[in-house]
Amino acid sequence: MRNSDETRGTSPVQSVDRAISVLELLARNGEAGITEIAEELGVHKSTASRLVGALEARGLVEQLGERGKYAIGFGIVRLAGAATGRMDLAKLGNHTCQSLADSLGETVNIAVADDGLAINISQAYGSATVTAQNWTGRRTPLHATSSGKVLLAFMETTERRKLLHRRLEEYTPRTTTAPDELGAELDRIVEDGYAACFEEFELGMHAVAVPIFGSGGDVIAAISASGPSYRLSRQRIRQLVRPMSDAAAELSGQLGHIPE
Repeated sequence: MRNSDETRGTSPVQSVDRAISVLELLARNGEAGITEIAEELGVHKSTASRLVGALEARGLVEQLGERGKYAIGFGIVRLAGAATGRMDLAKLGNHTCQSLADSLGETVNIAVADDGLAINISQAYGSATVTAQNWTGRRTPLHATSSGKVLLAFMETTERRKLLHRRLEEYTPRTTTAPDELGAELDRIVEDGYAACFEEFELGMHAVAVPIFGSGGDVIAAISASGPSYRLSRQRIRQLVRPMSDAAAELSGQLGHIPE
């Protein structure tokens, strides 16, 4: 049996495109009625009504009074706020990354959680960096990287538990995959305020990360320093925690975080 979209000759992609066109129309004009929307899209009023209804159910558009015109809803504000926050973090983070990389001599990254993984949004190279591997935009595992462990450690308890109990890939013989063992380590990270990884994602590579806080007091990102194991010893990693925490605190303050 054919689904309703196919019966009407409309693909899901076309429906999405039309829904976006509705949002663009309302953003441009401020408000519009079903008839105006249908004419703009070149579709029947019933089709326009279904599209608007779906957007209204998600809070992306709202009706101005009973049987009135439609306007952009507060759901758009929520989505825009999330995007703006990430862009602000990336923009401000570039300066922090470069300053820290210059100071430490190591590669510095800022990562955020993204659908069960960590994604790097800023990177800078230090003077001691041997290879210039660009991690910006790349996704890395939460359980096997220092940034990922920080993001996991400060995650909401239910979400953290769900991620810990899925199958965790073993990237090297040093990768921790046992949920109980990893959970205990995450608790220590919250208490200590930093996470370290010793050849858990790549053999010969060590890293350390500290949290970045947003205006609401939640951890929104992690900043890390990474380098070869012969240079980033366990002792040196402990020495890097203070300057990294200071830099993260400064960046958190620029993002609106007020320490308790």
